[in-house]
Amino acid sequence: MPAVTCNDPLLGFDGRHVTSGSPRVAIVIVTYNSAAVLGGCLASLAEGAAGVRLSAVVVADNASKDDSLRLAEQATGLPVRPVRVGRNAGYAAAINAGVAALDLAELDAVLVLNPDCRLRPGALGVLTGALGRPGTGIAAPRLVSTEGVLHHSLRRTPTVRRALAEALIGGRLAGRIGALGEMVADPGRYERPGPADWATGAAMLISATALAEIGPWDESFLLYSEETEYALRAADAGWTLWYEPAAVIEHIGGEAKTSPMLAALLTVNRVRLFRLRRGRVASAGFYIAVLLGETMRAAAGRRTARASVVALLRPSRRLRALPG
Repeated sequence: MPAVTCNDPLLGFDGRHVTSGSPRVAIVIVTYNSAAVLGGCLASLAEGAAGVRLSAVVVADNASKDDSLRLAEQATGLPVRPVRVGRNAGYAAAINAGVAALDLAELDAVLVLNPDCRLRPGALGVLTGALGRPGTGIAAPRLVSTEGVLHHSLRRTPTVRRALAEALIGGRLAGRIGALGEMVADPGRYERPGPADWATGAAMLISATALAEIGPWDESFLLYSEETEYALRAADAGWTLWYEPAAVIEHIGGEAKTSPMLAALLTVNRVRLFRLRRGRVASAGFYIAVLLGETMRAAAGRRTARASVVALLRPSRRLRALPG
């Protein structure tokens, strides 16, 4: 990441001065019927990008039926570029379409962002600083709710042991016991910058060099686990994901907790990703552990778990395409 050493002043989109040596960053926002939240996201970008050269804000729209595209097209004071994906193709496909609209040779990094996120002032500049660490290809911020409550956004690499622990005692509790769970639930960890195996994909800054080397996001996942696959593939190529708590982004989120359809897709994609990366025996163990956990929660009356059990046991019931 280039150091901010040049004294040639330029006016940033936040109305403040940046320099010609400031990092050149683009933002890709994925939308699907996101009009209720997109305006707040766009409104946060000027102050959130203070100190960087915001080259483009690509709004990659998955054929929204609401006013998402109109809001993007009418945005003022930002270098917005609406991109029509043409169908509800999923998160990864829209990211790929958005990145394809950019010239990576003219950029230092790209921020992938959910439309229900709000950048706190200066967040993007702090994240670009994190990318300056040797070998760092992805920088993840501290995610909080709109009320400032911490989101447990960091994760460890999936293993059979972690899946079984989460099945038996729940992900949040398992995450608090050493490295037993996949979720990192220790509040103290979120106060310290450092490397992580992967992080939830609501907001992540990726260096242009890493983007070019890692390649496109895997569109077959539709929603969920695509960020896991991408981060683990980046690690395979030698890139580090760095968590930076000084960069704060607000995130609403949470549909998978209430929607049986999305919960089932999330669960199936976890198993599918593990199978893609591991052998038959380990994959069978992971599947059994996940199925055990979802069955226990379904027996307790959780609708999302019942949908997940059905999708795990009956491949014909799995979601193959997102609703239009």
